[in-house]
Amino acid sequence: MYRHFGEVEAAEKSPLYERVAVALSESDEALRAIEAAPARKRHPAVILAALHDLALAGRAPALAAAYAAADGDAAAAAAIDTLLRMTDTVVATAAHRQTRTNETGRCAVLYPAIAEAARRVGAHAVGLIDVGCSAGLNLNVDRVGITYSNGQSLGDPSSPVQMTSSTVGDRPVPTRALPEVVARVGIDLDPVDVTDADHARWLRACLWPDAPGHPEQAARLDAEMALSATTPPLLLRGDAVEVLPEAFARVPADALPVVTTTWALSRFPLERRLRFLHRLDEAAAGRTVAWVSAEGVGVAPAIPTLGDRRASGHSIIGLAVFGQSVLRAEAVGRCWSQGRLLAWLADS
Repeated sequence: MYRHFGEVEAAEKSPLYERVAVALSESDEALRAIEAAPARKRHPAVILAALHDLALAGRAPALAAAYAAADGDAAAAAAIDTLLRMTDTVVATAAHRQTRTNETGRCAVLYPAIAEAARRVGAHAVGLIDVGCSAGLNLNVDRVGITYSNGQSLGDPSSPVQMTSSTVGDRPVPTRALPEVVARVGIDLDPVDVTDADHARWLRACLWPDAPGHPEQAARLDAEMALSATTPPLLLRGDAVEVLPEAFARVPADALPVVTTTWALSRFPLERRLRFLHRLDEAAAGRTVAWVSAEGVGVAPAIPTLGDRRASGHSIIGLAVFGQSVLRAEAVGRCWSQGRLLAWLADS
């Protein structure tokens, strides 16, 4: 697994992680140390993030120096040494943390879809509920600036967080503004509090230290966390199917609850995805509810697949409105690379 990760998954994006992963695969002592972690937490991305976390915390200075110098051989030696010296710490971090990929392109997908949901039901205020929220950065979708390759823009042009997305196809992205956001609620099994220094460092640790654009990624993540810290969202810990009723209760009665899932449902077995859909339907017994999704083809229940194949490499942007036991579900677009490329399909 570690050799495959290094030679295949990391090879083009991170020479450092390629070298470190292959070195770990060749060390019997290192592999025995990794086996101390729970089976599902032995993946290279998790262990490497735990080691990176120690480097960022100043507890593995040789590894930090090797990463800063982009010295693969030194990084490999330092990673093995750190792992063997601090096995318990690495294993504990891996066991209690999840790797995070807060791609900012998600907002480029979410903003127009949430605004479209509000338009369709005539909502003047929305309450956002993000499932699989991590640190809840997507909940600031109205507080960032978004520029599309065709010249369109959405959000706040003066925001410290600016992002771009390329568009394809002949339909422009709708440019109507989001209504007032009156609630921001995140649900996650292990939510990340960006006001906690250890939590914030973990998000940084999940970035590959020499991946293309790493300095820009790190700077953008810091800006996103700083923005979120000014108005921290409400983060609810637990399984989404069980916690959703509490989340709906946190949205004022005169606002439209908009549930968002961005590549979160693929972690659910089919039975849980169907129960998730049922939860939305239950909530709609007393009020209109919207669901905006960006999920792989065929992952989001009730969202049309447009005839696309599951292994097509792109995702479907779905919009569903639940009201008085009536479900209206539509595929409003396609996206690639977690929102960095977008094709809007719906009539607006």
